[in-house]
Amino acid sequence: MSKSVYNSKILLFGEYSIVLNSFGFVIPYPLYRGSLKLNAANKDRDSQKKILEFTEYLKIKDKNLPDLDWLKINNDIKNNLFFESNIPQGYGLGSSGALVAAFYNRYVKKKISSQGKLTNNKLQKLKNIFSKMESYYHGESSGIDPLNCYLGLPILIKSQNEIQITKMPEEKALGYGGIFILDSGNSSDTSSMVALFLKKMEDENFNYMMKNQFIKYSKTCINEFLNGNINSMFNSTKILSEITLKNFQPMIPNKLTKLWDEGIRTKNYFFKLCGSGGGGFLLGFTFDLETTFETLKDYKKEIIYKF
Repeated sequence: MSKSVYNSKILLFGEYSIVLNSFGFVIPYPLYRGSLKLNAANKDRDSQKKILEFTEYLKIKDKNLPDLDWLKINNDIKNNLFFESNIPQGYGLGSSGALVAAFYNRYVKKKISSQGKLTNNKLQKLKNIFSKMESYYHGESSGIDPLNCYLGLPILIKSQNEIQITKMPEEKALGYGGIFILDSGNSSDTSSMVALFLKKMEDENFNYMMKNQFIKYSKTCINEFLNGNINSMFNSTKILSEITLKNFQPMIPNKLTKLWDEGIRTKNYFFKLCGSGGGGFLLGFTFDLETTFETLKDYKKEIIYKF
């Protein structure tokens, strides 16, 4: 059995803007991960059932997918195939993306390797394949989550047809500031949030805000972060946080609205959505992790990057 482990992912910037064929930046997050395993016995019947349902879906979609090794798939299922993972579901960390990446690596006969030179053409092919596979979970998928989980590398999305592997700016291990995730305490359903967003896009004012404000500042934040301009990124993140608070209800859980607003008002920290929202994690940005974490002491938090 393959011992490949697939990390979770964090969409640092670009939630919903990538739905509109614009910029996004996604990074691997190794604290949470998963891998395919056999012989679960009775301890993970739920995972076994979900994998069986996923494979039934792939049989229907098989004409649009690379050649799958169904002999191996069926044999593994008989041996209690399951996905051992600590990636929380419905939290915006790519739990389904990691499973899809693992499935592709084990069962596609002529797969595109995650090693070696990855041309834009190869990246596009992978993204399109992953999009079709992951659509089982979300109804519609960009394919970015499983692509990131498969490669384990930061990915810059410039448009639907232009993506590239990039590098994170050097992290300051002893930095006082950083980026963190905060647990809302509730999971969320990506497909329902995306459906709500698409409904909102029918409103003229919301449509204008997305195309002329949200996308603009998401792109600015990405460029400033990748260029190491942390002060400028922090200021742009504040504006992005204000835009999100004003326009993205109920993607922001009601119980966190006051906390979100307090960060903007005090300028101590700024929140943004981590994925589609509605629950799961929030992404936080602060120049003073110690003070911010004391303010948010009642919530579960994890640092993902220091500056």
